[in-house]
Amino acid sequence: MVLIDNFNRQLLNLRISITSRCNLSCDYCHKEGEEIGSCSRGKANEMKSDEIIRIAKIAIKLGISRIKVTGGEPLIRNDICKIIHGIAIIPGIKDLSMATNGIMLELKAKSLKDRGLKRVNISLPTLDPKIYNKLTNGKIENALNGVKSAIAAGLNPVKINMVILKNTNVKDIPSMIAFAKKTGSILQLIELDPINVNKQYYSTFHEYLDDQEEYLKKEAITIEKRPYMHNRRIYHLQNVTVEVVHPIENREFCMHCTRLRVTSSGKLKPCLMKNDNTVNIIGPLRNGASDKELESLFLSANENRVPFNKKI
Repeated sequence: MVLIDNFNRQLLNLRISITSRCNLSCDYCHKEGEEIGSCSRGKANEMKSDEIIRIAKIAIKLGISRIKVTGGEPLIRNDICKIIHGIAIIPGIKDLSMATNGIMLELKAKSLKDRGLKRVNISLPTLDPKIYNKLTNGKIENALNGVKSAIAAGLNPVKINMVILKNTNVKDIPSMIAFAKKTGSILQLIELDPINVNKQYYSTFHEYLDDQEEYLKKEAITIEKRPYMHNRRIYHLQNVTVEVVHPIENREFCMHCTRLRVTSSGKLKPCLMKNDNTVNIIGPLRNGASDKELESLFLSANENRVPFNKKI
């Protein structure tokens, strides 16, 4: 079974935000599009592990076979290994991954791998310790140890998410490509999203990736597209792979979207850019809804999936 929305887009991927809390404070973070203000360091009202796992089971029953656990910072939760294991053993799941800043990954990479996590995306905007600290308020040594530990644990692939910021880290792209080559990771160059950042910040730091793509086209041995991931381009260079992620103003990004999100507050979120068409699933779940009733909420959320830039 595969869910198809009204624009003939398959629903294949689910991103579950298991917390809004984070141990870093990155100004460029889009926070999965949630209206939660800045990342909280305090106690948050989060879904319980069994609630998260049940939502994942419903999704997989409906044909969603790829799940990414996100936050906030998912490793902040003490029950993260229980959550990962609970999702990993659901029949029908094909891919289970996590988006993390890597700060706590050194301590947990092997346990997560043992419990069924297949791969990770690690946010790393630069290799410069001072710039890293300025952008995240964290120590780059912890993130780098997280990358090394993920690779050593056998998580594969390890993807490095590098959000590009004008006059800040553009010059670091060559060193990041070299780092990905050295570590055997995949580098993702990501344009800054205008989500949960103010207009002044966006206008100051947004950098189009056209020049970088031209360079990659010249250097690439082969180029491919990921048809079920926004049609993003993958550049296979000599012994290293670089993906380019354009933001939502790119029409192709929206017209090839296969994602649905679950917010940290337990709502099904059809579009990263919109908060007026979410579907509350945690309320009915806590009030004793049957699996059939929860399935109907997924169907409603899929009906609400509309390409944000469909008119462009």
